[in-house]
Amino acid sequence: MKDQTNINDPASGREPGLKPIFISQPDTCSTDSEVCCGPPAGPPSSPFEKPGYKILGFVDRFIQTPAGPIPKVKTRTGLSDRIGTIMVRLGIGRNEYKIAPGLYCIGNADSTSLVMVTANYKLSFDTLRNHLDAQDAWILVLDTRGINVWCAAGKGTFSTEEVVQQIRQTQLDKVVTHRNLILPQLSATGVSATRVKKESGFSVIWGPVRASDIRHFMEKGMKADKIKRLVTFSFMERLVLVPVELSLVIKPAFWIFLAALILSGIGPGIFSISSSLSRGFIAVTAFIFGILAGAVAVPLLLPWIPFRAFSIKGALAGVMAGLGVALFFMDDIQIIAIMGLLLMTTAVSSYLAMNFTGATPFTSPSGVEKEMRKAIPLQGLAILTGITAWVIAAFKQ
Repeated sequence: MKDQTNINDPASGREPGLKPIFISQPDTCSTDSEVCCGPPAGPPSSPFEKPGYKILGFVDRFIQTPAGPIPKVKTRTGLSDRIGTIMVRLGIGRNEYKIAPGLYCIGNADSTSLVMVTANYKLSFDTLRNHLDAQDAWILVLDTRGINVWCAAGKGTFSTEEVVQQIRQTQLDKVVTHRNLILPQLSATGVSATRVKKESGFSVIWGPVRASDIRHFMEKGMKADKIKRLVTFSFMERLVLVPVELSLVIKPAFWIFLAALILSGIGPGIFSISSSLSRGFIAVTAFIFGILAGAVAVPLLLPWIPFRAFSIKGALAGVMAGLGVALFFMDDIQIIAIMGLLLMTTAVSSYLAMNFTGATPFTSPSGVEKEMRKAIPLQGLAILTGITAWVIAAFKQ
């Protein structure tokens, strides 16, 4: 068996462009062995590699600067990057999709090149570098705990303190001769430009909302048109959020479905397996339609569903979903059971619809908190009332 030694040094494990690995001590074998000799030798190891670390796929090479070696990154995403994006969009490994904070190089950046600031959520980093093709620039990556720019600004991880800290840690003043930083506009809620200037000597220039507009912003002399300052929430922008929301529901949905099967079996004979399967199928179907209404229909049809509050939008979608289920099974269930299904689908849809409040420009943090304080108790009451009505209906047959 091969001996494995973890040589991940906590002090250097966050170094940009490098990833800690395990070093295997190979088994000994004779040099004349066919197994050992095998195919021709591959390319030599990169001179930039360090023992215990490998160079990440998006890193081209390292360049020397007055502040030490800096990774030069590719501006085009590779296969591993695209696979990672797909996985994250499906909600897989979302909390760990991040890169080491620090300074990165784009193109042939020098001491006069612009400095862009972004989050260490890799999707944010990839989006920015993709739109800097054929540009010479520096990317200063903040430690936002793997959270995107907008959310990190709201959570306080894309902050004044973090900007100043990364400037000092990377010795940015030794790398560039100017004292300007371009920050994404969506980070403005978490960063004080005045304090950054006072504590680091660097001035903040607010860039456009979208990374796709960064080149136009640079060509216009660091000015963004009014339209490029607007936050949008288009159909496609809402669509990409759906898989993530559905992935978050999978685990609790299993226990909800199990509870629905058990509760559906309760009846005059204490518990009936046949009722559990037949009535349980109806209840599970109602829950599935409630999930689809809140996590799919609401975001996709958002502009056309009346009312501003997401909880109410979700409730309306849930009522429609519940009516659809009730009409389909109306020959098999009583009116009290139909009322129970309607309450359950409405509550589930309303609750899930509120998850989108953090991803939309239609709401504010204070407004979301106010809405949740009012809506969650009502949703809880609706789900309990619906379950009670569903169980009572079994004794009315």
